[in-house]
Amino acid sequence: MASSSRALLRIFNPQIAPNRISHVSHSNHIQPTPRKQPTSQKWGIAQDLSLLSSSSTPIELFNYETNLTKTMDDIFVQHSQKLELFRHVLRNVARLDALEGLNVIDAVQRLGIDYHFQQEIDEILHKQMNIVSAHDDLHEVALHFRLLRQQGYFVPDDVFNNFKESNGMFKKALGEDIKGLMSLYEASQLGTEAEDTLVEAEKFSGHMLKTSLSHLDHHQARIVGNTLENPHHKTLASFMARKFFVTSQGTNTWLNLLKEVAKTDFSMVQSLHQNEIVQISKWWKELGLAKELKFARDQPLKWYIWPMACLTDPKLSEERVELTKPISFIYLIDDIFDVYGTLDELILFTEAVNRWDITAIDHLPDYMKICFKALDDITNEISCKVNKRHGWNPLQYLKKMWASLCNAFLVEAKWFASGQLPKSEEYLKNGIVSSGVNVILVHFLFLLGQNITKQNVELLNDTPAIISSTSAILRLWDDLGSAKDENQDGNDGSYVRCYLEEHQGCSIEEAREKTINMISDEWKKLNRELFSPNPFPATFTSASLNLARMVPLMYSYDGNQCLPSLKEFVKSMLHETVSM
Repeated sequence: MASSSRALLRIFNPQIAPNRISHVSHSNHIQPTPRKQPTSQKWGIAQDLSLLSSSSTPIELFNYETNLTKTMDDIFVQHSQKLELFRHVLRNVARLDALEGLNVIDAVQRLGIDYHFQQEIDEILHKQMNIVSAHDDLHEVALHFRLLRQQGYFVPDDVFNNFKESNGMFKKALGEDIKGLMSLYEASQLGTEAEDTLVEAEKFSGHMLKTSLSHLDHHQARIVGNTLENPHHKTLASFMARKFFVTSQGTNTWLNLLKEVAKTDFSMVQSLHQNEIVQISKWWKELGLAKELKFARDQPLKWYIWPMACLTDPKLSEERVELTKPISFIYLIDDIFDVYGTLDELILFTEAVNRWDITAIDHLPDYMKICFKALDDITNEISCKVNKRHGWNPLQYLKKMWASLCNAFLVEAKWFASGQLPKSEEYLKNGIVSSGVNVILVHFLFLLGQNITKQNVELLNDTPAIISSTSAILRLWDDLGSAKDENQDGNDGSYVRCYLEEHQGCSIEEAREKTINMISDEWKKLNRELFSPNPFPATFTSASLNLARMVPLMYSYDGNQCLPSLKEFVKSMLHETVSM
């Protein structure tokens, strides 16, 4: 397994020497507090490993035999040649036809392999800033608008004024332009606060597209349905990539080449993820907490899904493995507070985490001692790794993050123990912290090691919007669900419940609509971060956006309290091959 990991990493990052690929270390996992999970989906170690033994996995392509390194080297050479060829095609297409260049970039991003072409995309879109789109082509204007905003360029929403009537409403004649309407709907997802044009654009295009479904052919109706249900900006590219692979059609030679590149890339990344799951499962089993703390969830695969979805660049393999470890501890500590601990015990545990003195925990119950010692080990281990690689010791700051999380958990525990719910605003303010998102992203920032300065670290104390909005999206999405935690009888509040208590006479439908609107508002704040100056690296911003995109998959329960979208995502990422 070690040799396969090194070979795969060399494919995606040839300059990394084999000795840079570290072995699995004993750390923890973290997640935004996981509340509603189906009994039918355990996501345990047995299931993790069964995913890797299926005959349908691409491990057959990359079999772990003695000739693996040679096989991987051959694949690397062929893949590198096709990547270089497509880079040449991308540059040429964009040079000869600006719109077609945008279409190529859009396809690359929808297939989720844009990490190979960032330099080319940056150069093309930078030049596009000086190109005025054809004012009568809705698709071109909307695509130009969306791609530039996604890349961090601010484009004013008045570019859509030419498609409005004198009364400010969008022209009804646009209803015949299905392609343009889909592009307008996609563009509207990048709106920020007070951009009324984009709010109207979403309502108008959404209505017209829904109306069109009844008279479209099956193929086109499928594409329109996918757009409405999963707009690109708010959906994981990796979740929709295989659907785009199937539905995208055309005679363009670049599309066929791109699909060949994507197919190989899918298989290579899939094998890399499978290898990472083996590492995580091995680490979790050796840690022994599943046996020591039988009340806690045993779901290493599910914990790994967060970094797998958020850190899409294959070169971030080690960061995905390391980040899964603190994610596991967010789940574990959340179980202690929500399910198992008494209020008196929770107070003692929170005080211990705030003091963080491993020699002064004798007064804690045994299960809390076990948890705290393991948390101390993993926090020290991660801090040592960060300090060794990046010259910055985050130990004190990570301790502070864990203390803040436990403080927020304790606030919730006291609320529900008293039987008195807080105001909805107060609940959400605390819920942004108890979501665990800040713990996840702060760990990732240190593991990434880019732009770590005292000023940037201090900025995290104020929980900037790139973190707080993602946290709010997770907390509100979580609270929209009605499923109960698997095998859990603990107290569990929600924004909806607090809002209903605060606004007597309000129906649950009205409270849920209020919550959905708040999620939309938080997305607008998050969008603003795309083209507002901030000191954080682009990879960090991308991870925060992907975390927000991952939330619906983690918290969209069906009538059987299962997560069908999450199951589909895991199956496609770890289990299925792609055919041309």
